[in-house]
Amino acid sequence: MSTPLAILQRAAELREQLNLHNYRYYVLDDPQVTDSEYDRLMRELQSLEQQFPDLIVPDSPTQRVGAQPLDGFGEVLHRMPMLSLENAFSDTEMVDFDRRVRERLGEVGEVIYTAEPKLDGLAISLRYESGLLVQAATRGDGSRGEDVTHNARTIPSVPLRLLGEDWPQVLEVRGEIYMPLAGFERLNQRARVNGEKGFANPRNAAAGSLRQLDPKITAQRPLAMYCYGFGEISGGPLAATQSESIRRLADWGLRISPEMRTVEGAAGCLDYYREIGKRRAALDYEIDGVVFKVDSLEQQQRLGFVSRAPRWAIAQKFPAQEEMTRLLAIDIQVGRTGALTPVARLEPVTVAGVTVTNATLHNEEEIRRKDIRVGDSVIIRRAGDVIPQVVRSIPEQRSTDARPFEMPQQCPVCGADVIRDADEAVVRCSGGLFCPAQRRQAIKHFAARRAMDIEGLGDKLVDQLVTLGMVETPADLFHLQLTALEGMERMGRKSAENLLAALEKSKRTSLGRFLFALGIREVGEATAQSLANHFGDLEPIMQADIDALLQVPDVGPVVAEHVFTFFRQAHNQEVIEALIRAGVRWEAIAVPDLASQRLAGKVFVITGTLSQPRDEIKQRLIALGAKVTGSVSKKTDYLIAGADAGSKLTKAETLGIAILDESGLNELLEE
Repeated sequence: MSTPLAILQRAAELREQLNLHNYRYYVLDDPQVTDSEYDRLMRELQSLEQQFPDLIVPDSPTQRVGAQPLDGFGEVLHRMPMLSLENAFSDTEMVDFDRRVRERLGEVGEVIYTAEPKLDGLAISLRYESGLLVQAATRGDGSRGEDVTHNARTIPSVPLRLLGEDWPQVLEVRGEIYMPLAGFERLNQRARVNGEKGFANPRNAAAGSLRQLDPKITAQRPLAMYCYGFGEISGGPLAATQSESIRRLADWGLRISPEMRTVEGAAGCLDYYREIGKRRAALDYEIDGVVFKVDSLEQQQRLGFVSRAPRWAIAQKFPAQEEMTRLLAIDIQVGRTGALTPVARLEPVTVAGVTVTNATLHNEEEIRRKDIRVGDSVIIRRAGDVIPQVVRSIPEQRSTDARPFEMPQQCPVCGADVIRDADEAVVRCSGGLFCPAQRRQAIKHFAARRAMDIEGLGDKLVDQLVTLGMVETPADLFHLQLTALEGMERMGRKSAENLLAALEKSKRTSLGRFLFALGIREVGEATAQSLANHFGDLEPIMQADIDALLQVPDVGPVVAEHVFTFFRQAHNQEVIEALIRAGVRWEAIAVPDLASQRLAGKVFVITGTLSQPRDEIKQRLIALGAKVTGSVSKKTDYLIAGADAGSKLTKAETLGIAILDESGLNELLEE
């Protein structure tokens, strides 16, 4: 049965929202939604993908951890990914996690867990070789992070050389950089004395301090670190359990949480959670929950991972903190695709130590569901102690002249009519690139690292260029002149020369990046690359009809319609022609002939331990036209099962799916 159109559209909308929130949270340090709202969106998408496995695409936020590193620091590729954790928000969810662990392990007795507070700071990976600190990197997107070695060296609790001599030749330590509350207060007091703006909270202070380009500034900030895990280790695990391995780090001079202990079963976890919650205010650092990990490393290995998190660990979050304030106005923001997002402007209120003045309201339906009106007294929550959201209004305090909110019929920026697609909660401006707001966002997207990668073309500079009328379409970027640029605010000759050099460098790109940069609705990086691989060059894509587009892997009816419509619009054709005339170019991709696609239409799933790297197997299958997914369903044709295959093998056997061991796989590939 094909996936319903409404489900396809909702999944695409969720992917777009979550990717935006990931970018703002992890890259810009400027989140727009609460942790609880983000978790709600993520859970909804995970639920849809579980029901309809065909929705799972490589660029889905569920397949990833997060988002890309900032400019300004060198890039580090993590040899072992820095994964995030699943969250529990109630005792029931914690008990369910314990039950799943025991069921997967086949254990009758209680499972032993390592428990420790979840610090609210910045994740870090320290790499020691022969006992010496050689590299420090932030999490970034989980696979790539920022090289902050020089800054990490200034933190007193980060040893430059490990104590003793029995450490592994290579030891990657994972932990959290944070700012103690006492140090945070001193830092902000010093800022007030100097007439400077202080930090909003210790987490922002820690992140901003570690990301200083000048290590001398970082050295003046009161940063500290606790270690809680591992990356690459030469010679295998340090001990048989998580807790013993962490304690070995203390022997080598690394800081570990004094609150860490082992507990037994779900009851032990909940007792620890309540105890830490009672002592939370007395701790010298901010925490937003408790982390529980299966203590046995052998059991951890048996439990394994899902795409973005280990099955053997969970973070039980503390309840959000709430305050009441007044809703002064509802403003409208216009995004790159024309989506109109209502934003609450609030009477300033301090929630969990942070002054809150605005919060997203998501869409018109959400406002109606919560019955929120201008002038209302409203409850504001900082879920996860980070991002504010409007929880509800207080109707009994409502004034008689309060009126329900109505989305404007014209765009507040350009005046164009707004439209609402069928089965979509989002209202969009119809102005396209005529709308300055969409123009700004489209150009920012075009210049982004994963698109054309134009270094130095930041948000503020794009805003200036659009406001001054110097750039109306992405093609105009390549006609900027040195004299005009160096006359702009905060630009200067050297910065202008660097920008022009970056623009020239970006002209040499790939077809996949170029397609992604165009900003076609619902076309992420993976879909753009699929289009490039399938058609080989731009002209065939521009000429393709809906039926031809539907032949591309991972392209469904909604995406095909958006791609088809985009390339039929005259102004988009003009922009593409102008970009090519400006010198943007790429190498055409050789399209494999049909004879080599003997596995076309076949769906494979890979599980268990194999002698060949999974990615290598995946690429060989894709080269033959196959589709490789992460979960077993009725649409799966083959399961490649290595040693220690688990639930996927059981499900495949139940569904009667063909199962190949490594020998059978090799025979299939060599036919």
